[in-house]
Amino acid sequence: MSRMQNLTILGATGSIGLNTLDVAARHPQRFRIFALSANERIDALADLCLRHKPRYAVVAHADQARALGARLDAGATQILIGAQGLEQVSAHPETDCVMAAIVGAAGLAPTLAAARAGKKLLLANKEALVMAGPIFMDAVRTHRATLLPIDSEHNAIFQCLPSFLAGDLGSHGVRRVLLTASGGPFRETDLARLQSVTPDEACAHPNWVMGRKISVDSATMMNKALEIIEAHWLFGATPEQIQVVIHPQSVVHSMVEYADGSVIAQLGNPDMRTPIAHALAYPERIEAGVGSLDLSRVGRLDFAQPDFVRFPALRLGYRALEEGGTSPATLNAANEIAVAAFLERRLPFLAITAVIEAVMNEMRPRPLASLDDVLEADAAARRHAALQVAAMAARA
Repeated sequence: MSRMQNLTILGATGSIGLNTLDVAARHPQRFRIFALSANERIDALADLCLRHKPRYAVVAHADQARALGARLDAGATQILIGAQGLEQVSAHPETDCVMAAIVGAAGLAPTLAAARAGKKLLLANKEALVMAGPIFMDAVRTHRATLLPIDSEHNAIFQCLPSFLAGDLGSHGVRRVLLTASGGPFRETDLARLQSVTPDEACAHPNWVMGRKISVDSATMMNKALEIIEAHWLFGATPEQIQVVIHPQSVVHSMVEYADGSVIAQLGNPDMRTPIAHALAYPERIEAGVGSLDLSRVGRLDFAQPDFVRFPALRLGYRALEEGGTSPATLNAANEIAVAAFLERRLPFLAITAVIEAVMNEMRPRPLASLDDVLEADAAARRHAALQVAAMAARA
């Protein structure tokens, strides 16, 4: 039996965090909840703390800490505040495994802290790798962290490869990796109709239950654009070796094609507990609470090439990867601002990618030598994106 692991979950009240807790609770002999964090849902965090009794809980602000403390038994859970608290629990000597599930750029610093502390790192925060790929991967290698992808697509590719490969994929007989994408809720929607879609419509994903920001990213396919960049850093794949394939059933989670023509795919029900359980127990396998895949009931598996006119975010993802340097950080930051504006009904759906492209055109990429370079590019892109949103709103 594997030894008990102390598990820290960054972003515990989101869908990934809750699914992680569900899997861990099925194996109390393997996993102890060491620390939990939340940004806004303090009542939900309090309920989780009462149930799982972590040593630490991390919140964003002092008033949240007071509200949380009022719900908990005195001394049962120590409450930490802000970015420093997140980094403290991520790098804590008693933390064995960190689930990095904070959405967006806010997850970069604590995820990097876990890598630099040599932790077993379960990466659900793709933005950390997108923004700071070379810095992040250098920290993983230098400090011998164990990096396991949680995105269903990258976890599938990992399962289809013999190991995390050193060197280029071609030298190991890999021709390309194929990232599957459901196409989201607007895969067949008339293009003229997209101008007037609402946030609720954009968040109604046909297969997955996700947070609102990630759901919008799926609707624009910006999530896949970010995953293209993530695949480059995780697997050493060149842009030419990364292909996106529309697969509406979300049963084939991704594939790897080899030089001899073989294609190995990972299949399963669309349930995030599968990649979470795979990473938590790696290299072993444990029960995840996911039912068996009934292919006879699925009936058919469809695949199609993506439409770059319908989904211009894909083109921007490849562009950011080709440009390198600070370009991926610019892409991510502009997207976060544009998506927030759309969810607040200050920007129409089709303007999300228009804002991102305008910001990328304004901010030419610079070399990425340090974390400061990443943070400066992120901040500048957010300012430019906010100006673009304001200008578009004024013209509307």
